[in-house]
Amino acid sequence: MIKKNTAILLSALTAVSLIVGCANKIDSSAETTKSEHEAPKGPIKISIMADLQTTEVPSDKLEKVLEQKTNSELEIQWVPDGSYDEKFQAAFATGSLPQVVYLKNAASFTLMRDAVRNNQFWEVGPFLLDYPNLKNLNPTILNHTAVGGKIYSLYQERQPARAGFIYRKDWTDKLGLSVPKTVDELYTMLKKFKDADLAGGGKTIPLSDRNDLVYGAFKTVSMFFGTPNGWGVQDGKLIPDFMTKGYVDTMKFMKKLRDEGLINQDFPVTSKTDQQNLMVTGRSGLYIGTMGDVKGLQEKTVKNVPEAEYEVVNDIQGVDGKNITWGLSGYGTVVLFPKSSINSEQELKSILGVMDKFYSPEIADLLKYGLKDEHYALKDGKVVPSTDSKLIEKEVRPYLNMALYESTNVTPAYYSLPVFEKAIKLSNGAVKFMITDPTISLDSKAFNEKGSRLQDLMKDATYQFILNKIDESGFQAAVKKWQNDGGQKIIDEFNQQYKK
Repeated sequence: MIKKNTAILLSALTAVSLIVGCANKIDSSAETTKSEHEAPKGPIKISIMADLQTTEVPSDKLEKVLEQKTNSELEIQWVPDGSYDEKFQAAFATGSLPQVVYLKNAASFTLMRDAVRNNQFWEVGPFLLDYPNLKNLNPTILNHTAVGGKIYSLYQERQPARAGFIYRKDWTDKLGLSVPKTVDELYTMLKKFKDADLAGGGKTIPLSDRNDLVYGAFKTVSMFFGTPNGWGVQDGKLIPDFMTKGYVDTMKFMKKLRDEGLINQDFPVTSKTDQQNLMVTGRSGLYIGTMGDVKGLQEKTVKNVPEAEYEVVNDIQGVDGKNITWGLSGYGTVVLFPKSSINSEQELKSILGVMDKFYSPEIADLLKYGLKDEHYALKDGKVVPSTDSKLIEKEVRPYLNMALYESTNVTPAYYSLPVFEKAIKLSNGAVKFMITDPTISLDSKAFNEKGSRLQDLMKDATYQFILNKIDESGFQAAVKKWQNDGGQKIIDEFNQQYKK
């Protein structure tokens, strides 16, 4: 624990030192800085690549307001969530990325570190103190995004411990079931959902999941079996999660759920939209993921199943009898600025001037809530979102993935849905028992070069095991291949830094 706390402190101090150093540089050229950051006469043209997690591209209503308030002319390229990483990599390979790119998630950023290190993206750290909002970014979170001690990205703020269960309370009430507190109780709940066929017509799928081993059910469930968050310490050394007993036990559990029809059979190829549709249409009774998703699920499900009532829980006991969950590093994803599309430092500074406004209270509210008196109202100084879910889905929700602040500089919401308020409170409280990845601030050249391919290798092996295409020896053969193909080098490089 001392080592961990010391590492965090040193990380924060490193980031602060970097920013202070930048400040000295800026002070020495005050005249130049002042002239460089004078407000441009016309709107700044910016192309942006954004992750679309709704079924349709939004109307341009918010985009026009965003342009007006940030003095910009935006070209937003909305890319469907299911193909985002693929589209991003293709554009990167051909040098056709737009000027501002949101990565899909923190894992996607990790896989881009080598490209960042190889000067494919602009370093932004030296300019942050030039802007009224960027200068207030959290230095610890910035340090978590650093590559080679330098800051190349802006971060999208995220509450770190959000994972939990969203389940049909009306189903558990009907069956006389208590809130699941252990893996055994989770299994019992799913089994009873199936046996009672609460969706009717033999269509009940107790647990809905998707093709994501991190943000879907797998990682959250793996914590209960003692699996570390990404990497863990065993015999004093760092090892990846899939080399632990807990990971194998999790695969066996997920395989059991699939074999017994307690989870959608095609979850390895199911999108998040299709996963949620199983809940919304009343076919599934449990969703494992971000608890904040309960708001949208509740609002949509009652339109199809009026009696549907959701509940959330995250205080689940692990193998040691203690509550456990996994936590993020304080950011959900990052924003990068490709050198292939931004031709000069002056152009970068103009774009940063627009992005700086994304962190302002006015734009933070706009991207999260939409327009006052149209998408939300104010009650006692708090935001009351419109109950017109179709309007919000069409005009507001897609922009949530462009919002950079989640709670900082954002007007608090008035929770008309108690279960959503509970989800937020549980997420905040889970920080006390969350497990973080000890390699967050570490860097490995081998991982940067081979991590993506090796990660796909283990992802495929995990799914093959669950789908009964390989047995445990086959999975261990994949682990061995991972080590031989560069994985052992990754382990060695992480451990060299961890010991320091």
